[in-house]
Amino acid sequence: MGSASDRESLRRALEPVVTAEGFDLEDVVVTPAGKRRMLRVVVDKDGGVDLDDIARVSTTVSGALDASDAMGGAPYVLEVTSPGVDRPLTQPRHWRRAAARLVTVGVAGVGERTGRVLAVDDDGVDLQVDGDHAGEPLRVPWVDLGPGRVQVEFNRSTTREE
Repeated sequence: MGSASDRESLRRALEPVVTAEGFDLEDVVVTPAGKRRMLRVVVDKDGGVDLDDIARVSTTVSGALDASDAMGGAPYVLEVTSPGVDRPLTQPRHWRRAAARLVTVGVAGVGERTGRVLAVDDDGVDLQVDGDHAGEPLRVPWVDLGPGRVQVEFNRSTTREE
């Protein structure tokens, strides 16, 4: 189960199950763990994922795996989790979910910038970057946007509503 084709096969098997529960399948990782394997399924959705969501998806995924031979006959441990704050922002949905967050990103022709995500649409991302464009947002088309990283802010007071 360690090869890329096995991982993709498992991803194809689980994606419709996770999607039917209302989540995006962000990643599937299988790693050896002694005589067993660890299957980590990473899910996300707009508004975030809570513990009840994780429990529901875990039950559904476990049932789907039990009903198939996707993991073969060897024992495994299933872990369903949400992506951490350190995951790269690579898809439009990642950027949309990072609205109002401070991010660092490489921008083609401009270099690395740190700014707050103001807006995300079909054409790209608007970032409020201190010191750039006299307060005007930096508009970055998708083609010019590298992977972003959310910056952890320990002392920022927020009034953001979910």
